[in-house]
Parts: sequence; C-alpha cells; structure tokens
Amino acid sequence: MDKSFQPEALETNSYERWEKSGYFAPPGKGEPYCIMIPPPNVTGSLHMGHAFQQTLMDILIRYHRMKGRNTLWLVGTDHAGIATQMVVERQLAEAGLDRRTIGREEFVKRIWQWKEESGGTITRQLRRLGASVDWSRERFTLDPALSNAVQETFIRLYNEGLIYRGKRLVNWDPVLLTALSDLEVESKEEPGELYHLRYPLADGSGSVVVATTRPETMLGDVAVAVNPEDERYQHLVGKEVLLPLANRKIPIIADNFVERDFGTGCVKITPAHDFNDFAVAERHHLDKINIFTIEAKLNENVPLEYQGLDRFVARKKVLEALKHLNLIEKIEKYTIKLSRGDRSGAILEPRITDQWFIKMESLAKPAIEAVTNGKIRFTPQNWEKTYFEWMNNIQDWCISRQLWWGHRIPAWYDENGKIYVGESEAAIRAHHKLAPDMILTQDEDVLDTWFSSALWPFSTLGWPEKTSDLETFYPTNTLITGFDIIFFWVARMVMFGLKFTGEIPFKDVYINGLIQDQDGIKMSKTKGNVIDPLDVVDGIDIESLVKKRTSSLMQPQLAQKIEKATRAQFPNGIQAYGMDALRFTFSALATPARYIRFDLARVEGYRHFCNKLWNAARFVLMNVENKEVVSKGPHSLSLPDRWIVSKLQAVKQEVEAALNTYRFDLAAQALYDFIWHEFCDWYLELSKPALQGGEEAHATGTRFVLVSTLEEILRLVHPFMPFITEAIWERLKPILKLSGDTIMLQAYPEYDASKVDLKIEAEVNWLKAMIEGIRNIRGSMNISPAKSITVLLCKGSSEDKARIAEFKTLLCVLAKIGSLDFLPNGAPKPPAATALVGDLEILIPLAGLIDKEAEMSRLQRELDKRKKDLERVQVKLHNPHFVSNAPPDVVLQEKKLAGELEKAISQLNTRMHEMESI
Repeated sequence: MDKSFQPEALETNSYERWEKSGYFAPPGKGEPYCIMIPPPNVTGSLHMGHAFQQTLMDILIRYHRMKGRNTLWLVGTDHAGIATQMVVERQLAEAGLDRRTIGREEFVKRIWQWKEESGGTITRQLRRLGASVDWSRERFTLDPALSNAVQETFIRLYNEGLIYRGKRLVNWDPVLLTALSDLEVESKEEPGELYHLRYPLADGSGSVVVATTRPETMLGDVAVAVNPEDERYQHLVGKEVLLPLANRKIPIIADNFVERDFGTGCVKITPAHDFNDFAVAERHHLDKINIFTIEAKLNENVPLEYQGLDRFVARKKVLEALKHLNLIEKIEKYTIKLSRGDRSGAILEPRITDQWFIKMESLAKPAIEAVTNGKIRFTPQNWEKTYFEWMNNIQDWCISRQLWWGHRIPAWYDENGKIYVGESEAAIRAHHKLAPDMILTQDEDVLDTWFSSALWPFSTLGWPEKTSDLETFYPTNTLITGFDIIFFWVARMVMFGLKFTGEIPFKDVYINGLIQDQDGIKMSKTKGNVIDPLDVVDGIDIESLVKKRTSSLMQPQLAQKIEKATRAQFPNGIQAYGMDALRFTFSALATPARYIRFDLARVEGYRHFCNKLWNAARFVLMNVENKEVVSKGPHSLSLPDRWIVSKLQAVKQEVEAALNTYRFDLAAQALYDFIWHEFCDWYLELSKPALQGGEEAHATGTRFVLVSTLEEILRLVHPFMPFITEAIWERLKPILKLSGDTIMLQAYPEYDASKVDLKIEAEVNWLKAMIEGIRNIRGSMNISPAKSITVLLCKGSSEDKARIAEFKTLLCVLAKIGSLDFLPNGAPKPPAATALVGDLEILIPLAGLIDKEAEMSRLQRELDKRKKDLERVQVKLHNPHFVSNAPPDVVLQEKKLAGELEKAISQLNTRMHEMESI
C-alpha cells in the first residue's frame, strides 16, 4: 500500500468497475428496498444540497444492499420546463433569433438536441459522487413511457371532472410570459414607498385617503374597502367615490380583510392584480378589470394616455397627474414584500388568465389520512405539521404553463371553443365522430413540471402498465428530500400515488436539512458563496475558483465584491480532499436540524480520518504479511484481542440502530470514535506486545483479530466511505480467503451477543486509564515519551492490586515504565507528579527526570504570556462600548477565551507549585 491515501485514481477506477459489472442493479432476491432519487433538473449541475442528499440516499442503498435486500435506487432527471427553455432561448438570442421566429417544432427540436449534447452534466457528477444507482433504469420525465403516464393521468382526471379550465388569478412572469407555481416565486422585502392618495366622494362631500404601494394599479380599482369595526369610516360604507384619472364611480365596502392599522385604514381593491383583493371581490361580487398586457404594459382598459406604457413608466405618469390634481396626501418610505420569478428575476404580476386546474380537496383527504394513521412517517416527525397545514388548507392547483418545452396538454378546441380531451387528435375525431373538415386546434400550453414529478414513484416503474418492477418495488421505502418541497412534490406524490395505484408511494419521508455556508448563510450564486462539491473532492486553484464564482452572474456588478471575499476566504484555492472525506462529512452533518452549516475544516478533519484508517490498514498488513493468520484450532486470544472483539459488537449495534432511525450523524460518530480511538489509538498499540515478542500462539490469535476486525470495520463503514474501504478490502481478501469481487456485495456485519464480554471491557478500561494517567503526567511535566520512568503506586483496592499483578508487563511496555511497584506501607511519598485512577494513586518521582531550573523558567514564561493575554481580553470585556456594540458571538468568544486563559493560568500555577517541592 502507498504510504498515504491518494483517492484520485482509486475513486474513478472503482466506480467504473462497479458500474461495468452491474453491481448497482437489483439482484432479484431478498425483500425489496427502493429509493427514488428526486429528479434533478436536466439543466443543473451538482451543488452541495444535491451532494448531501444523494450521499444519504447512497448510504441507505449500500447498507440495505449489504443486508441482502433486493435493492433498487432509481435515477432520473426532470425536463425542467422553464429552466431548459431559458437556456435554449439564450442560445437563440445570441444568434439573433427567438423561438417565435423559428416556430414551435424547430424550437423543441433544438431543445432535444441541447439535452443530448449538454444535458448530462449532473448524471456524470453523480457517478463521481459514488452514487450506486441502477443506470440501466435511468429515466427522463419526457421519456415516451413517462409521457404516456402523464397523458393517462390528465385524461382520467379530466373525465372524472377533477381537471377543469377556468379564469383565475395566477403569478405571471412578464419576461418569460408564463404562469408560475408558488415554488418558482421568490418573495423578499425591498425598499419602496407607501402612497397616500385622496379619492373624492362621488357626492362632493369630501374624500377618503387610501394607502397603496402600487399607484398605477388604481386604474383597475373596483372598490374602496374599510374594516367594518372602524368607527372612522362606518358612515361612509355604501357610498361611492369617483376614481381619479379613470372617472369611474366605485363603491365603499366593508370587509374584515382590511387592517385598521395599515396606512389610513382605507384600501383600494384591484381584484385583477392582487390575490387578497381577488378574494374580496369574490365575496362582494365585484367586477375584475385587467389593466395589463402579458408584458405588463397597460392595455385598452385604461385611459388612452396610459395605454402601451410599461407599468413603472405608467406609475410615474399617474403620480404626476395626481400631483397636478392635488390628490397626493403624502408619500413615505416603506418596506415592500416583492415577488420575483426565480429564473428571470422579474417582478411578477398577479394576472387573471385562462388556465387549467385540478380540484384538490378530494385528492387531499386520503393523503392526509395516510400520514394521520402512520402509513407514511415523517422524520423528523415535526414536519408532519407542515404537511398537514398545507393539506388542510389546500387550493386548486394551476397545472398549465405558457411554455413550449414540456408535456403539451392533450386538449383540442373546435372553432366554437368546445374542448375535447384525448390521447391524440385522431383518437378524439374517432371517439366523437367528428367531421373530417372540422378544424381542431391543440392547446398551446404545457403542464407544470411538478405534474409529471408527482407521478415519479410509479411512472418510472412502468405505470400505467402492470410491470414486474411496479409489482416488486412499489410502494417504495424511503424518500429523502428537503423541507422546501413538502408541498410541491411530497404531498402531490402522496395524492397521485393513492389516486392511481391505491397505495402510498413511500413509507418513510426523511427531511434533510438545507446546507448553508460556514457563516450560516444560504449558498447562492448571487452571494458568491457557492462551493461546488467536486471542487472539494478534486481541489481547485484560486484563479479558477474566482472565475467560476464571478462568471454568468445575473448581477455582474457584484463580481468585484465576490472576488474579494473569495480570495480572502480561500487564498490558495481549495485543496483536494477526496470523495470519502466529503461523504463522511455529510454523514456527520446530517442532524435533525433545519439548517446545516458546511465548513471545510470538517472535511479536512475527515480527510485525516481517511489517512488514519489507511495507516491502520498498512500496520495490519505489515504485521500479517507472510505469517500465519488463521490458526487451525481455537485462537489463543489476549486480553486486548477479546476486548476489541467485544467493543466491535457495540459499534455494530449503534450503527444499525442509527441507520434504521435515519440518524446518519450518530452512525458516523459511532464509527469515527470506534475506528479512531478504540481500534487505531488503543487496540493497535495494545496488540504490539503480542506481535513483537509474545508467544506465537498469542501472536497468531492477535494477527487474526487484527485482520478480521479491520475487515468488519471496512464493511461497517463502506456505505459511508465506499472507495477507501473497497481499496483496503481488496488487499485483505486473499489473506482471509474471502469470496466475492467487491466489498459492496459482502454481508453487513451483524451484532453477536456471544462475543460481548463486559468484564474484559472493564479490565481494559482500567488499563487505558492507567496509561492515560501516566501519559498525562509526561505531557504536563514535559517528560519525553521515550524516557523510561519509575512509577510508584499507593492506596487502591484489592482489585487494583490484582490487576497490577496481571497486567504489569503490558503496562510497563505500553507506558515505557522501568520500575512499577506499590509504595511500602508507612513510607513517605517522595516529591512526585500524581494521577488518580479510582482510588489508586499514581506517583511519578520527578527527581532526576527533568531539569528543575529550566522547567521552572519555561513554566514562568508560559505563565507570563497567559497573564498578558488574559489582561488584554479583560480590558475588552470591561469596556462597555465593546460589550454593547460588538456582535454577540464576538463578545461570547472573548468571554470563552477569558475562561480558557484563567484555567490555563491555574494549571500552570499548580505545576510550578509541584516543581518547587522537588
């Protein structure tokens, strides 16, 4: 083996061999276990959220595969309607074209061409991640079979009266010219103004003042509303105002929607351009006047002088006219919550359009019951509340999008506007016996991408056909996803699964936290804090990192700021840590928390963990090479051998329990503690006496325990770190005469109660405490680890004395002790450094071990430095200006540092006192 773990070539070669050998496909035997990958966008590339989520899925898949289950992890990508269409539209724009110029058929053809050439980025990255998905079953949401499932679903729902077409208010993107789902909307607060406008009463008796953030929409007002309990306006309810500029009379109405404390307590009602106003208009049977075109320009429903103006240009002109008429009471600064399209960045307009909808109430009831009765379980369980809140208040779903890329709605219209729904125009003509010369025109819209995604758990298995895959793997077992799409994807899969298969789509829903940067800030390209997981794996130099973070920005003016921050954080770029280190980091971070901070320091730590395991394997192999490993009879095992075998059972139990409850973090911690501390730090050290001069019978037993324990460790940790474990296992395979070509198809280690020996564990715990006590004295007194020392013991129980008699030789070897004896009864204690192990007192006489004057001088220098540091910190903490103005976490850090310095000063004083007594 190489002296250090070098993951680069090893990772690529292992994965290619696994995939080529078909190891990821279900073996066809055992209890089924299935996970469906949440289909990433075909336009996408792997980001930290993907890598985190898919690592957790891969851990479960590899674990259950090794448990002997018939395991399927099905992979696929989503056609991503808006995102993909935008990519190709940009390409056309660069060539001086647009989609309307080339037509729908040619445009869709170009998208397919782009998909074949450039749409596989994320699947290539998944391979690099080590995802053991069954590539032979890879799916795409526009595959013919999946498209057929989408069409079947639409037709069935339409025929049952659950899909309908109607005029409703939707989020409209005036740049992309399509309706958007709530998930595609980014709402955030931005600075704006609140305009107080005076509306004259129609009878000339005065006026009312309304407060609005969008004065241009007043041209579409249909009423003014007040709260019915507001005594200021009760006498005006039922009267009319004369709408300025439009010169229309509109009523004053009372509605509980109005907040008495907002603005003047009097608001304008513009139902065609505000969701709350739309609901008010429905209650009061008011007209809905649309004043915008699809590009958000004012249309023919406004006075002539405003027609054709952009909405923000119109705002200025409206304000100028109102100012001229002396109808502006005041304008004040105000924070506005604006909705923008997540793709275009455009401010969205609520717009009344003809759209297709699904009636959701009857679909929601059985989906609510499935979680209520425990058929579907959420982990962490608190996410059930989020699910129920949305499901119990569910609204009809707008499923149509004004795009060309996607599943085109299977509906045709005759010249009178009558709707025909069917699988094709020919099928519709035949079914309805329509005349050949009757003109039918297919609906231009496509379905919301979430519509096809809602079918994902069963359409990917062949539904509506009754395939063997569907029969075997549906319902699936576990869904791993983020909390941000519980409404938009999880709930819809449950509803559609129950509706079309009669069964739940999955049994467990594990909601993973969302990855943030090391400062707890959401990773985004705009903020310039995105870290590509493969840059962590393979490394990246600073110039390439800066270029990656500052290219293709939606806001190019941020490039300089992003570059400065990037160079400050990563002056030398990012070093290569390897895939196993990153995967184990994700495992350790997978707590039940809502948000998870990602820090490269954690990855560096687990890279050291990989090296620790690698070096342990090198030690084992060097000590078993060309020697007998498996004895012909029962093994003669030493105390450390029996101890590590016993401790191994506990970690098996912990890891299994953690994985079965989706506590990846606890599983990772258990593995880390056992491998680093128990196996590497202690057992390898404890095994040396038997290997380096002990009896051959013990040496043979120790060699067997060394190699067999390491092999079980590799199988335990394989789901978390597949590459390093495969590489080491291949080297152990011939030594243990193992069958099989890969560790990933070996059995997962099982807990064996017969190998647990609590008495042996207590003995070794005592032995470890003795050695640690002696090592701590060496460290605190600056005594070389290589220097042989005298150890005296006093007090202690009869059990301590028996243990000393039994383990004296082992203690002397491991703690570098030249002489180890109990202090005679009544003898005075010599000047010594001390440690306690229970009632047993360890004394190390210091005379002759150290240069007293030199050590006193060193301790004094250290003490003076710590006192000076403490004085500096206390000056800060006693400064009221610092305590009140510094960030709370900075103040907390200084207080923590003060405590640490005080403790260090106390320890140094104690050491100096001990030295003076020598």
